Amino acid sequence: MKKQHEVEEVSFDGDILLVKVGGQAHSFALADISCRLLTASPMERAKFEISPSGYGIHWPLIDDDLSIDGLLGIPHAPSITKGKAA
Repeated sequence: MKKQHEVEEVSFDGDILLVKVGGQAHSFALADISCRLLTASPMERAKFEISPSGYGIHWPLIDDDLSIDGLLGIPHAPSITKGKAA
């Protein structure tokens, strides 16, 4: 399986999500990306899983998921096969 992203670090500074991906640090206001994370307790925020492919981050205690592509604003074009959208 090809690794989509190398997620190296996930943490919080108040209501800011801090993520280090491929050596680059990024920060995101929780109010802009996830109401569940915004209202989660520090314990709920601290329990997360990074997908083996590096595609996303999952917080099982609040059942929330964020894709790394979505956070970084990486667009995806639909796949076209045999004249139909896949």
